[in-house]
Amino acid sequence: MEKRVLGKTGMSVSVLGFGGSEIGYGQAAVETVERLLGGALDAGLNVIDTAECYVTSEELIGRAVSHRRADYHLFTKCGHAAGIDLPDWDARLLEQSIERSLRRLRTDHLDLLQLHSCSEEVLRQGDVIEVLRRAREAGQTRYIGYSGDGRAALYAVECGAFDTLQTSVNVADQESLELTLPPARARGLGVIAKRPIANAVWKNAARPADPYVQPYWDRLRQLDYEFLRGDMTEAVSTALRFTLSVPGVQTAIVGTEKPERWRQNAALLAEGALDAAQFEAIRARWAERAGADWAGEV
Repeated sequence: MEKRVLGKTGMSVSVLGFGGSEIGYGQAAVETVERLLGGALDAGLNVIDTAECYVTSEELIGRAVSHRRADYHLFTKCGHAAGIDLPDWDARLLEQSIERSLRRLRTDHLDLLQLHSCSEEVLRQGDVIEVLRRAREAGQTRYIGYSGDGRAALYAVECGAFDTLQTSVNVADQESLELTLPPARARGLGVIAKRPIANAVWKNAARPADPYVQPYWDRLRQLDYEFLRGDMTEAVSTALRFTLSVPGVQTAIVGTEKPERWRQNAALLAEGALDAAQFEAIRARWAERAGADWAGEV
């Protein structure tokens, strides 16, 4: 598995990382997660990304692979922790949720602690950033980052507080390629791509009921990429390789509950980066058809 350096953190990260939302929301069995993550780590994946609000995700990861802590970089997010009776983005909530995440993940430190998609207004107040700085000073995390999109992500990049940016980058979500990724590269931030295959939402013949994926389905109907009309495996490969061909992207977070899916996803990258002509064709179609209101989707 190819490795890239995650910006100024200096961490060598696999180009595919594991995203923990599906195992948490899907209430996966710990035995399933043990097979899934054990096989992924054996095959070269070394990034595990989760969040305090992904239901049981942190606990499952801790139970499944904490005994292999030296084999992976561990990322989580904080900001709106379920089960803590305090307002979102309250400094006390952040402090409590960070400590809880460490307990759940069965570790004494994180490699990356990220603010989870808070607004620009919250960022400008400074309290949440200060909590993360204190966590870093206390050794609870090596690096701090921001996870989000749009103007809030741009402020996070430009304010100088963060080491990394996690943001949406895919064939249906390209605002970041012009808004946030160029300044992130200029400042040496590590870039983590979320939703890198646009949730493969084009596989649905009818508009999905899930509002989380509806914007991408609507966009892809208008973008009408030819490569999405053919074989599903080839379509996913092209979409994933597009994301990993974007300048500045070092790793792409893909979630799954299926133990066999990791090796399938890794195999999709066998052809390497997307060729320049196909990459530019996807970008040109976006420039031609994207709506003015097609902002980055959290």
